[in-house]
Amino acid sequence: MTIPPEDIALLKRDKYDGKDVDMAEDLARLALGEPLAYVIGWIPFYGLRIELDSRPLIPRVETEHWTETLINHLKERFGDEPFTLLDLCAGSGVIGLSVLKACPNAQLSFAELDAKHAKLIERNIEINALDAARAHVYAGDLFAPVLEARFDIIATNPPYIPSGRVLPESVSVFEPHEALFAGTDGLSLIDRILIEAPRHLNALGELWLECDVSHAESVRDRALETGAMTSTINEDQYGRPRVVVSYYG
Repeated sequence: MTIPPEDIALLKRDKYDGKDVDMAEDLARLALGEPLAYVIGWIPFYGLRIELDSRPLIPRVETEHWTETLINHLKERFGDEPFTLLDLCAGSGVIGLSVLKACPNAQLSFAELDAKHAKLIERNIEINALDAARAHVYAGDLFAPVLEARFDIIATNPPYIPSGRVLPESVSVFEPHEALFAGTDGLSLIDRILIEAPRHLNALGELWLECDVSHAESVRDRALETGAMTSTINEDQYGRPRVVVSYYG
């Protein structure tokens, strides 16, 4: 596999601070198709340095785009008033970490299935000098670790790819399948979230849910069927339906 020169330049800059070092081992990993972000060990997201030591799903630019939209909405809706947000299926924690950075009035909870990724979120809080007193990290299946807690906002980028879909080898071989695939239709986790979310939302609560572009209308309809008062579809920066935002009474 030919390694693009720009990837080599990024590797040297972001892993070795531009120093001339022996990168033969890193280049061999890239030649085998391993994602550049894993080889470097971290990725920038909303001005944060997101470590990837536990090899969670690599954050995508589409998620960064809608996270910024979410943050702008939170500032408009809550102003200086306190609010609570749950980053569900948190992975590396990028959504909640970004809110923690941007909104000093936010209380954050992170729920992540894999305990090693939960530890990574704690590390990312520390290395970015974020306010750990406003953050609680839980490991467990979906809402189970937060028990009966309720939140003003739930934001989630759950697994949503149908199990039969063929992905690039850099994704299918190296990224965690449990963060990618969700049953034959890709909706098994989303269905559970839509059913369980209403009892974890405060009055006038909101659910921001990233989904496959081919599922957006179906997810919106399911949200309405499972208790949302209204539900809308937000496009990503490429004009594709990407996030379903549902509002509850």
